[in-house]
Amino acid sequence: MFVYADHAATAKMRPCAMRAYEEAAQNTYGNASSLHTLGQQAKDLLTSCREKIASILNADPREIYFTSGGSEADNQAIFSAAYAGAKKGKKRLVSTAIEHHAVLHALEKLAREGFEVVLVPVAPNGIVSVKDVENAIDENTALVSVMLANNEIGTLQPVAKIGELCRSRGVLFHTDAVQAVGHIPVDVAELGCDYLALSAHKFGGPKGVGVLFAKKGAPLASLIEGGAQEKNKRAGTEDVPAIAGMTAALEASVADMPATSALLKRLQDKLIDGIYERVPHCSLNGDRENRLPSNVSFCFEGVEGEALLLYLNDEGICASSGSACTSGSLDPSHVLLAIGRVHDVAHGSLRLSLGEENTEADVDYLLEKIPAVVARVRSFSPVWRDLMSGKRQFIL
Repeated sequence: MFVYADHAATAKMRPCAMRAYEEAAQNTYGNASSLHTLGQQAKDLLTSCREKIASILNADPREIYFTSGGSEADNQAIFSAAYAGAKKGKKRLVSTAIEHHAVLHALEKLAREGFEVVLVPVAPNGIVSVKDVENAIDENTALVSVMLANNEIGTLQPVAKIGELCRSRGVLFHTDAVQAVGHIPVDVAELGCDYLALSAHKFGGPKGVGVLFAKKGAPLASLIEGGAQEKNKRAGTEDVPAIAGMTAALEASVADMPATSALLKRLQDKLIDGIYERVPHCSLNGDRENRLPSNVSFCFEGVEGEALLLYLNDEGICASSGSACTSGSLDPSHVLLAIGRVHDVAHGSLRLSLGEENTEADVDYLLEKIPAVVARVRSFSPVWRDLMSGKRQFIL
């Protein structure tokens, strides 16, 4: 049996996205900046996609900028706000300890340039306190950046309240919504954000395309110099087929959201309860309820996550230990460390992220194989032997 449980890394393209991509690639292949008929047809399609995405996000089409994905969108928002703030003498940047590396690495770069970066801690349930964010903001703060949904443990952050706080303090607010858009309702007006990033491949669109929402009046600098595309804010010929595929996928995701969310919540509850029943010395990462309905993240004591993934792969199960962007790293997840997991426990993590094509049978198979694989990995773990012999004390 084959079970794909790594949708947070990437989702399979939806058939409607494939059709929209192919249709545009075959019939609307002109350059949207060209003045001839085929170019203007591409421009019209681009305009239509911009309007549709804006409508879904409750934005103005003029606030929608097409990018290569979430990382570029995050970077453009953060650098734009930081450099605009610096011109006014504001060089403090506030974020959280559990952000995606697209945010954290951008902040690290700015720190090397003399900006003050404050990373607010999160509670053990993986949720940041609005009060802690408020305490981190001062008169020199240029930007606050807090993700909407965490990519590793699935926790939902109080972004709307933080957006309201930032408005009251006159501070620009950015949210990385890459894991959220297409999976939960997202309204930029309700969130109160000045910037929002999304990526198509997280909800069944093509890879390599995304969106930056930049509220009217928010500073926006170009990362890529060249032509005048995207209102002079993102040079480079727009990938019209990919944008068409992204738009189709987003429309379908939003239309299917009520039914999909109900299905995933049911499967999520069954999976969490089943793992707790079948595997000793394990713990769910993040809040049980305030999380994406697709995310199940566990730590297993006495287990090495890489071995766990390889043995699960042998059983036909595709999963991950955290963010796909750090799969080559031997360091434990910064997210798990931020919620208080010790290094040994953080190394034994497993992220299962479900999608609409997953079934009850898939969950049954996961619940059959995961306990067996955990037991197998523990059987040759010196850490597990020390725990069982009493040389070490159990944490979970």
